[in-house]
Amino acid sequence: MAFEKLSLEGKVAVVIGGTTGIGRQISLGLADAGADVTASSRRLEQVEEVAQLIQAKGRKALVEVCDVADRSSLIRLRDRVVSELGKVDILVNCAGRTKRGPTLDSPEQDWNDIIECNLTGTLRGCQVFGEVMLERGYGRIINIASLSTYVALYEVAAYGASKAAVGALTKSLAIEWGARGVLVNAIAPGVFKTDLNRALLEGTERGRELLLRTPLGRFGFVEELAGAAVFLASEAASFVNGEVLVVDGGFLASGVNQ
Repeated sequence: MAFEKLSLEGKVAVVIGGTTGIGRQISLGLADAGADVTASSRRLEQVEEVAQLIQAKGRKALVEVCDVADRSSLIRLRDRVVSELGKVDILVNCAGRTKRGPTLDSPEQDWNDIIECNLTGTLRGCQVFGEVMLERGYGRIINIASLSTYVALYEVAAYGASKAAVGALTKSLAIEWGARGVLVNAIAPGVFKTDLNRALLEGTERGRELLLRTPLGRFGFVEELAGAAVFLASEAASFVNGEVLVVDGGFLASGVNQ
């Protein structure tokens, strides 16, 4: 297979939740591969910062905020990208949140907030952008799953439930939309230290256990997720649909490590 199939030259990408952590690095990675990338989130200053970094790579990037809890903001984002850049080829749904605590005592509002962001927000992104992709007969949607799509992580039941559902949603959309030219896949990151999970990992027993369970013996660097996103967004993955691509340093393969 020619390496040109990994190029994203001429493609237009939108990364929701694309200004911090995993989303930021995926945004920059897609731009490095040749795509014009609009990285959006709720905070204008972060959107402006990442847009400048993408533009410095010689790519186009619009400045437009959005909130996955607000469908109208997603529609506004989509319509502006289509109007000014002509199309949307690639959507990455990266917005997410978590909170740790005993499930017995967890307020119902915390559960609702996490499901609303991680699952329903992903659905909204898929629906809003999927509409124009299906009209064109072409699209690549990449959702962000998790290790907890497959295994339980202690005291983050709402997060685990939301990410298990993201995996199921990804597969459901893949069989609905694949034959119409829109491929829907997901990436399940292993343990990558970000602002979202830093307090749960640094100097904690939880962090030490996660390291022990990871055969590479370290946490991932967020830059190491960009290649998976580029692959799934590219023509090299033209027959990949409904897949959850795990990037975890061997965590899910891990049994006894010593």
